[in-house]
Amino acid sequence: MPKGSFYYFFDSKESLALAVIDEHWAGQKRTWATALGGDTQHGDAQRRDAQRGDAQPLLRLRRLFEETEVGLRTAQQSCGTVSGCLFGNLTLEMSNQTEAIRTRLQEIFEAQVEMVDSVIAEALERQEVEVADTQEAARAVVAQLEGQVLFAKLYNSTQQLGPLWANCLALLGAHAPRETAAGV
Repeated sequence: MPKGSFYYFFDSKESLALAVIDEHWAGQKRTWATALGGDTQHGDAQRRDAQRGDAQPLLRLRRLFEETEVGLRTAQQSCGTVSGCLFGNLTLEMSNQTEAIRTRLQEIFEAQVEMVDSVIAEALERQEVEVADTQEAARAVVAQLEGQVLFAKLYNSTQQLGPLWANCLALLGAHAPRETAAGV
């Protein structure tokens, strides 16, 4: 693209990066909301899940991990490598170079923590987990997910995500929830 065309659509490279971040987050947020059961636009799917009996909070959290692994595996099949997480990659590469990008990435990770926090709080109400602070537990879960995705990129293997579920259960002081006959 000629430089003039670029600046017709974006004021700066930072503006382009922020647009890419926002676009990627819009898609990822829908995926997370659907997996965690908080997406009101997918109410029918949530009702079906509840009827199947797999709407337990910990199973929804596991579904988030599974969706993450499937997404990484699909991308790996199309490009040959595990690309990791755009937000993690940008955090490592750009967060200390521009305040606007650092701030936007912080907002996204905080939104992820809030989404996981609501699931952990529900699990705590149901006495399925033992945590002192649901928000800090959610931050640890998001950090663990992000770290395992980083290892998947480093080793170019989605198998690095395998221990995530068992480690998450241990982190939350939980036991694996029973699945219904319909499964997840």
